[in-house]
Amino acid sequence: MEPNTVTGQQNKNRANDYDDQTIDLVELARVIWGHIWYVVIGFVIGAALLFSVTKFLITPLYKAESIIYVFSKTTSITQLADINLGSTLTEDFKIIGGTRDVVESVINELHLDTTYEELSKRISIVNPSNSHLLRISVTDEDPIRSANISNVLSEHLRERIADIMSTDKPSVVQRAVVPVKKSSPNTTRNTEIGALAGALLVVAWVVIRYMLDDTIKTDEDVTKYLQLDTLAAFPYIKAQDESSKDKKTKANVRRGRR
Repeated sequence: MEPNTVTGQQNKNRANDYDDQTIDLVELARVIWGHIWYVVIGFVIGAALLFSVTKFLITPLYKAESIIYVFSKTTSITQLADINLGSTLTEDFKIIGGTRDVVESVINELHLDTTYEELSKRISIVNPSNSHLLRISVTDEDPIRSANISNVLSEHLRERIADIMSTDKPSVVQRAVVPVKKSSPNTTRNTEIGALAGALLVVAWVVIRYMLDDTIKTDEDVTKYLQLDTLAAFPYIKAQDESSKDKKTKANVRRGRR
């Protein structure tokens, strides 16, 4: 009987240790709710910080887009013997639009103070699926310049395609217009991210502080962590504590005078 009793006691101790190590989610939620004003303050500060950075420190960018059809007006459907060949040519023209010769010709015509590498990063040529269109997008700090670059680039690309294919220049579906709204940064999204990050940082601080705090504060803590019952509780009176501190201070002053 004694070995079974010892084993049962060991299992009970292990269960108690496990209970001590587990996190009381309800209590943790109460702790977070008790610091809800700190969370709100972190929410507001994070939103204000990211809003200010986005609004005043990040340079806004504007995107202009032109669209061309890779075949000329004289091209008829009967000439397209294989539709797959047309798709392949579209992908080829997409690559040609980003070549050094085409991009540098745009730089020279517009007298841009930039290099091929820098301008290439701001150019995006996309071929929408199942189409023979090329969308030529240009992102720039100046909205007028972004539209000019897109239109001139599409014109040089049309000339390049006509030269390679020995045909007329491809048709223009849409010319780029000066954008009115900025494409980036997104002030609303950044503000929301800042608010969420600020609130989460405060919550993380509250949780870490709660996890590292192993002091016993209430009768429930004594029963929960020490498995003991409290016999009596003495209330802490702040006024008496301050009075005793004042008396000690006066006594020390008198001793110093002597």
